Amino acid sequence: MRIRSFRIAAGLLMSLFLTGSALADQSTSQAPSGHGIDTNLHQGMIGVVLQIGAERIGDPAILYVGMVHPESPAHQVGLHHGDEIVSVDGSAVTGKSYEQVVYMIRGDVGTVVKLGVRGESGLRELSVTRVAGDKLPKGPVGSHGNPAR
Repeated sequence: MRIRSFRIAAGLLMSLFLTGSALADQSTSQAPSGHGIDTNLHQGMIGVVLQIGAERIGDPAILYVGMVHPESPAHQVGLHHGDEIVSVDGSAVTGKSYEQVVYMIRGDVGTVVKLGVRGESGLRELSVTRVAGDKLPKGPVGSHGNPAR
């Protein structure tokens, strides 16, 4: 039986998600270490989970929003599940590692980060004010930021 390239790509992406995907808004004590990035991340966050994907094996990776916390600044400005992050504060994310982009998005509480986003409504720029992690409720949420059932 021949395995289709889509299934191979899906399997690789799932393994990337399970081993490499982490909350862009995780606390400093949970930050990944040893990736050549300062693990003392700023405490300001926007309330999203980022994921990495690609159309086919060998295609450039795409960084997209996997979940938006329903009470987060990101949700308030219209960031949606599936939106592709194309730039942070005017800098393209193409060629940057997952950790580098997370570092770019995080910042000081109360400051604004500008995200270039491609979604169903086309390319747009969103200005999101970072909040302290303890300002986001810790209750259970479903896979897309909706309350768990």
